[in-house]
Amino acid sequence: MAQPIIEFKNFGFQYDAQAEPTLYNIDLAIQPGERVLIAGPSGSGKSTIASCINGLIPFSYPGRCTGSLTVDGVDAPNASIFELSKHVGTVLQDPDGQFIGLTVGEDIAFALENQCVAQPEMKQTVERVARLVDVENLLEQEPHALSGGQKQRVSLAGVMVDDVKVLLFDEPLANLDPAAGKQTIELIDQVQQKTGATVIIIEHRLEDVLWRSVDRIVLMGEGRILADTTPEALLAGNQLAENGIREPLYITALKYAGVSLEAEKKPAHVDTLRLTEQDKAAVRTWYQQTVARPQAPAAAPLLEVKDLCFGYSEGVTNLRDVSFTLNEGDMVSIVGRNGAGKSTLAKLICGFETPRSGSVWLNGRNLEGDTIKERAAHIGYVMQNPNQMISQSLIFDEVALGLRTAKLPEDEVERRVNEALTICGLYPFRKWPVSALSFGQKKRVTIASVLVMQPKVLILDEPTAGQDFRHYTEIMEFLRSLNQKGYTVIMVTHDMHLMLEYTSRALVFNQSRMIGDLTPAELLCDSTLVEQAALKETSLFTLAQKCGIQPPEAFVQHFIDYDREVRDKWQTV
Repeated sequence: MAQPIIEFKNFGFQYDAQAEPTLYNIDLAIQPGERVLIAGPSGSGKSTIASCINGLIPFSYPGRCTGSLTVDGVDAPNASIFELSKHVGTVLQDPDGQFIGLTVGEDIAFALENQCVAQPEMKQTVERVARLVDVENLLEQEPHALSGGQKQRVSLAGVMVDDVKVLLFDEPLANLDPAAGKQTIELIDQVQQKTGATVIIIEHRLEDVLWRSVDRIVLMGEGRILADTTPEALLAGNQLAENGIREPLYITALKYAGVSLEAEKKPAHVDTLRLTEQDKAAVRTWYQQTVARPQAPAAAPLLEVKDLCFGYSEGVTNLRDVSFTLNEGDMVSIVGRNGAGKSTLAKLICGFETPRSGSVWLNGRNLEGDTIKERAAHIGYVMQNPNQMISQSLIFDEVALGLRTAKLPEDEVERRVNEALTICGLYPFRKWPVSALSFGQKKRVTIASVLVMQPKVLILDEPTAGQDFRHYTEIMEFLRSLNQKGYTVIMVTHDMHLMLEYTSRALVFNQSRMIGDLTPAELLCDSTLVEQAALKETSLFTLAQKCGIQPPEAFVQHFIDYDREVRDKWQTV
């Protein structure tokens, strides 16, 4: 067997700022040319392992290493970041954080310029790696103006100019629409086939990564390796679910149907899944079970958008002729490709931007003359990153800020803040500093600071981006409880699981227009809409076809209803 290109031996690491180690007794060998997925819940040690491999630990994040780690023959803990960068290229979760140059060509050339490479050689290298990742036609464009998938390609090109042997991807799908995420996984596959590089992927979206094969999955938990095995072996067992990692939906459906899974059935891909006739019959029998589906009571119209048009600059239209009506108590997803107009729509509803034409109505009243402050009394907006919304040191003061700005009496401020904190499960922490909270808890603080204004509509931009399955479930069950209390909830999201599991309606956008208003199950079984909106057909659709179930959207809806019933029973235990 060849010498491992990466080898941890009894490796441990403890950050200087923490009382306990983050990694314990890591023994891991990765062979040249392997493709390895590292999975695990937040705080399990995945990112720490990555930072040890690329040299950020211990130099940017100081701490104490034990045991040994070699990367392409280099003693990593005692090497410089510069030296390791010759062996390991890292593509971050947010490509914008990696861009340096004013054009794509300049950005790719940045490392070569630092090395004082001659201009002819530099140009030749840039053109070579640009062709490798299919961005040779974008070299004169500004990196920040590209689509999410194009940005990932440019980031990858920037780390490949050194002919690195290891490519490390830290949550490469977190900010991408489903189609761009699929293209990114295909790109990683193509680049590895062309270069033979070793690929390490850290990602929560397990099913999306498995769109292309990986050799192994390393499952992390509480700083230790819980499993190091093939995708088939891991998906056939229960370790993923037991450790808070979302299984692919088709795997969950098969388990609900009582189908036994073994590695021999090739469960890592729904397309290659080997089901017996008995397995298919079990799925059909499960599908025919009756699931109590609660009927939503008839509700009055609340929010109406009429013929809305908008452009950020003259001659450009970012939103065109958008019309829809939401009822009181709706929970709705807004989905579509990056740049389709989803976030722009949210800004227009909140009054952050002024439409060229059309109007927004609330409870039968045109909001055209309302200021942002006046709209905020009825429509709350929660940004994707809570740190961008928080300005106060203490939780109580943060939630009270809007009321105090409105000069309400302090006794009224205290009553409403305590009420909002109770709804959000934060009342026991009301005197805590915001800095002591987790990301998910900070998200709740921002929601509480909006709820305290008593809005009728709550708009959230990517409420679960970058969250592991446990934190995703925590945030979404909380939002569901708010919806059940009467709040109308609108979510701008790329997460198709979120859309399927928690919303009954999807507004679909493509090229500045709304092209669909239908149920999530119907949407993800409509190949035309899926392609237009840069989405991805659910694996439940493929499973239904394999088992001869028609129409597939009815099977998808059955899964959603059954899964909700299971979750509700589990939560009441």
